[in-house]
Amino acid sequence: MLKNIVSISGKPGLYRIISHGKNMLIVESLTDKKRMPSYATDKVVSLVDVTMFTEDGDKPLAEILEIMKNKENGAKASVEPKSDVQVLMDYFAGILPEFDRKRVYPTDIKKLIQWYNLLIETGNAEFAAKKEEDTAAAE
Repeated sequence: MLKNIVSISGKPGLYRIISHGKNMLIVESLTDKKRMPSYATDKVVSLVDVTMFTEDGDKPLAEILEIMKNKENGAKASVEPKSDVQVLMDYFAGILPEFDRKRVYPTDIKKLIQWYNLLIETGNAEFAAKKEEDTAAAE
């Protein structure tokens, strides 16, 4: 599910890839459903490619979002993204205790919570589906 959802640097929110052309993608905002082109000069990152630092290596965003979803029982995050730094760090430690405290910044946690809330609000909460597809394809 996260495969077609992207973040575009310099533009707020998340977008779904609708189509692609020669030097651009056609994306649709998850919030207001407006479509727009995203050109090769834009920095576009698929959420599938995002990982967070842990003491043992990197952990895929899909797994972290699934842990958050289970902790919050499918509801929005119980912590606001604009909360105090220590509140954000404590919340994230409850989700991913082994996260690398030197390389994961409060701004990363804020963005994670914003993305999680946006995905939940827009009904894009199938985070583990991609992982199950990968294991099925590997077998």
